[in-house]
Amino acid sequence: MPMERVKMIMTRNKDDEKGMWDNLGNKDYRKELDKQFKNDKSNFKIAIVVDMWLTGFDVPFLDTIYIDKPLQKHSLIQTISRVNRKFEGKESGLVVDYIGIKKQMNLALSHYTGGQIQNLEDIQKSVVVVKDHLDLLDTVYHKFDSSLYFNGTPLEQLNCLNAAADFALQSKKLEKRFMDLAKRLKSAYDICVGSEALTKAHKDKIHYYLAIRTIIFKITTGGAPDVEQMNQKVRDLVKDALMSDGVEEIFKLGDNTDGEIDIFDEDYLAKLEVIKQPNTKLELLQQLLAKAIGELKKTNKVKGVDFSKKMNALVEKYNDRAEQDILRAEVIGDFSDEIIKLYHELREEMASFGKMGIDFEEKAFYDILLSLAHKYDFTYPEAKLIELSKEVKKLIDEKAKYTDWNKRDDIKAELQFDLMVLLDEWGYPPVDSKEVYKEIFEQAENFKRSRVV
Repeated sequence: MPMERVKMIMTRNKDDEKGMWDNLGNKDYRKELDKQFKNDKSNFKIAIVVDMWLTGFDVPFLDTIYIDKPLQKHSLIQTISRVNRKFEGKESGLVVDYIGIKKQMNLALSHYTGGQIQNLEDIQKSVVVVKDHLDLLDTVYHKFDSSLYFNGTPLEQLNCLNAAADFALQSKKLEKRFMDLAKRLKSAYDICVGSEALTKAHKDKIHYYLAIRTIIFKITTGGAPDVEQMNQKVRDLVKDALMSDGVEEIFKLGDNTDGEIDIFDEDYLAKLEVIKQPNTKLELLQQLLAKAIGELKKTNKVKGVDFSKKMNALVEKYNDRAEQDILRAEVIGDFSDEIIKLYHELREEMASFGKMGIDFEEKAFYDILLSLAHKYDFTYPEAKLIELSKEVKKLIDEKAKYTDWNKRDDIKAELQFDLMVLLDEWGYPPVDSKEVYKEIFEQAENFKRSRVV
């Protein structure tokens, strides 16, 4: 079957540009490409794939694979196995690594070779790095009593983990230092995990610091790395630490995966009350406010940016506090109160459109027009501005009825012209119409993104 030498094989997305959409084709088209690529007489020789043709796809004469994506464990093994099949005239398979997967490949292969695949010199060097970083991390925690983690009861170990994570969160500088050291510790440990040069005491301490790292990751980003490397006891401790601090519950709410959780619900803040550690609670309050601002930005870009600036100013002020104030409870408490106050202000803003007799989308356009009036120092009647916002929203809805409206130059040009006519008809003062169009177009795109299911 005549076809090009290079083809892309990936599922298409409704937001893809027309050229991409047309080139990717449907499921039947991909089936035909599958058939042609497996035919050694086909002209189709180079396939560009994204998460496809990596498992259960066998082409014996395939001899080269180019990798530019992080892959680990069985996914990596399955991927490089695409080029290790025997075929007459084929001497070997070639893996071209653009991203640096050698360490991950050695680690993955060690599961099948009893750990013998890794280079002995690399392992020895990594053992030295691990021990050095354990010493550095001990220095970071020299003012913190970690003994209960190693010698205490399960409950004492649990409380120690929570307190250790909270200790690292007392300042951004300390948090960054700890996380950087723990990351390098993990990278080195990945290479020498099976080395006899690491004693049980070494490994217990490694698991301790990686457990702290996991908890901090969960608190600050919602992720939870390293868990698979820990033994069952430490995994359970980490899980209990997250649950006892309410962190896991908070992020279940923040993920909003089931469509039933509202981060503006009255009970949401109450979820934080179970958290005893002040720095942990403060970090989660910031996460909560950031999520709330993110939701506001989806519907009202202008107000979202305004609240982002207010939050950034608060955080910057707190992070720049004097060294002697780092551990002062009243300083942490005051900052927590300011974050909560800003959160309540944001909730009020989210509901403000109802008092004005407009919907939340019309309120977003109202705020754009009002902000430009302030910027260019002119006044415009309040009642008239509200009605103009409704008309702008109506105009946007008319143009946005096409799914690809924001990628079509003809519709964008129409929108800009119609918007200029509309503003002129309503006597909106002579500001730079291009700036008005730019702000309104970006806001309209916000709506498009937030409506995508």
